[in-house]
Amino acid sequence: MSLLIGIPKETFAGEKRVASVPEVVVKLVKLGFAVAVESSAGEAANFADEDYRAAGAEVLPGAADVWARADIIFKVRPPTLDEVGMLREGATLIGFVWPAQHPELMEALQARKATVLAIDCLPRQLSRAQKMDALSSMAGISGYRAVVEAANAFGRFFNGQITAAGKIPPARVFIAGAGVAGLAAIGTAANLGAVVRANDTRAEVADQVVSLGGEFVKVDYDEEGSGGGGYAKVMSEGFQAAQRAMYAREAKDADIVITTALIPGKPAPKLITAEMVQSMKPGSVIVDLAAEQGGNCELTVPGEAVVRHGVTIIGYTDLVSRLARQSSTLYSNNLLRLTEELCKAKDGNIVVNFEDDAIRGLTVVKEGELTWPAPPPKLPAASTKSKASNAPITAPKGHGHGASEPMSVKSLAIVFGVGALLFLLVGLYAPASFLTHFTVFVLACFVGYMVVWNVTPSLHTPLMSVTNAISSIIAIGALVQIAPPLADGAGDRPGGLIGVLAFVAITLTAVNMFGGFAVTRRMLAMFRK
Repeated sequence: MSLLIGIPKETFAGEKRVASVPEVVVKLVKLGFAVAVESSAGEAANFADEDYRAAGAEVLPGAADVWARADIIFKVRPPTLDEVGMLREGATLIGFVWPAQHPELMEALQARKATVLAIDCLPRQLSRAQKMDALSSMAGISGYRAVVEAANAFGRFFNGQITAAGKIPPARVFIAGAGVAGLAAIGTAANLGAVVRANDTRAEVADQVVSLGGEFVKVDYDEEGSGGGGYAKVMSEGFQAAQRAMYAREAKDADIVITTALIPGKPAPKLITAEMVQSMKPGSVIVDLAAEQGGNCELTVPGEAVVRHGVTIIGYTDLVSRLARQSSTLYSNNLLRLTEELCKAKDGNIVVNFEDDAIRGLTVVKEGELTWPAPPPKLPAASTKSKASNAPITAPKGHGHGASEPMSVKSLAIVFGVGALLFLLVGLYAPASFLTHFTVFVLACFVGYMVVWNVTPSLHTPLMSVTNAISSIIAIGALVQIAPPLADGAGDRPGGLIGVLAFVAITLTAVNMFGGFAVTRRMLAMFRK
């Protein structure tokens, strides 16, 4: 017998999201589940009851009907104690739970002998868990929306402009924290034309900041900031002091500050002090994405936008909900991927398999028994060096273009000596016209060899190979046209126009070849530590 998935309307104040959208309901039905949706559950996200009926769901008149009948409940926000009271005994709850912050809720769920899968407890370090990572989905939306809210409160353009009325400088944006939300904010602000600077305790995100158009600001203190599961950790007092000094400088110069720093299970760290706010320019804006967990700014008021010392401080806790249709779609897709993992037989039933590290990490209560916190997932062990690894490591043969590496100096000298002898014999007995073409042939072979074998392998992509080959042919042809004759009467020389065209061809091919190498090296440097 297939299980019934219930989707109640969210009751949290200002919450507009819904746990599943009609297009995902269709896929849940194909997995064998029956689906019941509370009437008007998706209305705030622009999903009508008729859309759910067309997708194959049953629309029930009230929340009590959904909670009482459903075997599985999909939720966005953690349920209230009243909602838990309506939950069927032994039913399964899937959604955001935040077990560390809601001990009373956990006790109530245990009393109902429920099985609870907290999407916020997903082991994000597992690559296969990314498709279920609702935290990242929602964080990306909040980072984007933070920039939109900042632009709405800011009294100028983001991008610099030159107009007849005067020059407008670009806005200066500083982003504290380069996680998913921070990176989304960096990309959005940079695309709007702002000058973006960002900081994170994790040094490995610097390349990501740069790739999105920002500048990474490093704290002048040597300490690694990576914590478990892709989060930052609590830093030492020495690091925090150096970080505060850097934030004070950045806040003073910035027009907009966006803070995103969160540490799982702990209050949001205070990054922006009242003194820093006071030092900011009048009309500046702070968007505090950690407002719901206490805020990264001392003056943040959760859920409100306030003005302090001429600075607008936005502490909205519903940024994701302000893009309700988009966020509901992404969130319901995350839950769908989780459901697929629970229902691999596609028979409308779920199996909570503790052998699966992702499922084990998500499960905080199983059949009334507390299973949180989960043990660390089993990650692939780092490869250990064998005794044989002590032997010297030789470079791989070739560059992918042939079977061997470039010839040694001795071998190359022998080859060139033999070639010179053959060339001398050809020059003594061959006609002058043949000698001209033969010279071009030898030069082409030499240039081709040097290009193929003496270029850094990482730069010698198939595309570069083709373009360099074409450029070499053009360059040699142009040199032949522009060069003086090898001997008197060797043939008519080209006119002035052809000579000019040959010179232009040499110039352009040189720019193409050397410029291509320069650009490619810069691209590769972005990915080097």
